[in-house]
Amino acid sequence: MSMADDTPVHIRRPRYRGKHPRGFHEKYKELDPTRYGADVEKVLAAGKTPAGSHRPIMVDEVLEALNPQPGETAVDATLGGGGHARAMLERILPGGRLIGLDVDPIELPRTEARLRGDGFGPIVFSAHHSNFAGLARVLAAEGLRGADVILADLGVSSMQLDNPDRGFGYKESGPLDMRMNPSRGLPASQVIARTPKAKLVRLLQEHADEPHAELIAGALKAQDLETTGALHRVVSAALGSLRLGAEDEKASIRRTFQALRIAVNDEFATLDWLLRSLPECLAPGGRVAILTFHSGEDRRVKKAFRSAHRDGLYSATNTEVVRASRDETRGNPRASSAKLRWAIRATMARGEDAAS
Repeated sequence: MSMADDTPVHIRRPRYRGKHPRGFHEKYKELDPTRYGADVEKVLAAGKTPAGSHRPIMVDEVLEALNPQPGETAVDATLGGGGHARAMLERILPGGRLIGLDVDPIELPRTEARLRGDGFGPIVFSAHHSNFAGLARVLAAEGLRGADVILADLGVSSMQLDNPDRGFGYKESGPLDMRMNPSRGLPASQVIARTPKAKLVRLLQEHADEPHAELIAGALKAQDLETTGALHRVVSAALGSLRLGAEDEKASIRRTFQALRIAVNDEFATLDWLLRSLPECLAPGGRVAILTFHSGEDRRVKKAFRSAHRDGLYSATNTEVVRASRDETRGNPRASSAKLRWAIRATMARGEDAAS
């Protein structure tokens, strides 16, 4: 008679090149924080962002601008990793609710599951697969005329940026995609192939203020580019003739990736739509805050907020942009380019009276 062998099966840890894991998918400890929490804490203590996670930026400054209160309705229009959402939920409870939007169908269910695991049930938190241009539609679906608090963080999340499979960065080569929603639109490789050189020049100039747009656009059109590594090499080779310093070359490469990502996801048109609809999506006296990460976004937000303030739709907006603290940028370099602007919805539109 044989007996079942209850001896645990030994599973060898993943192997990687060198002493420490370098590739995104090799960082199995960082990608599994519930099992390797101590290792993740070491990464955070070193001022780095663990692979597969995201560190919310300017949380204290966002909370100060939005001033969420118990019982209020809040919207995180760019849910991302849920860091800002969690902080707002802690302020609006008891009695409040938070509505989260995200266009990324890969990260949204993961973030929703994390927040559910933290005890935020469907009564206080709901998640919607939508970009922020669909904010008014989502509020209507929730039976709301306006929210008390709205946040939009326009930055790319670390989960998207670090994963080479998503094609947003060049630290590791991956498919040249860059789509926030991989099931819609064209990947960056096809955008480059289908865009005439003259339009590509304008795209680099308007989306990223790239001073070498003509040279870079010519190099991009001369190649069939399928990976982020190839894009990086082609731009670097084109800039080599200019004898730029290492930092200036790196900045141009970063701006090229940025401009293409904005074009692939039609980010400026989506942002413009949000800015036009925001006043009607806010309850009287409601507060909105937007985090931007480059000049093209910030110019749009500043212009829209100041114009709506002059028209009496907003009762106040900040005149000086809010930046991340020195301590935060030291611990999280990705916060260094962040800019925060806020506005407060007027309690009544100009020309209205209390009887109307």
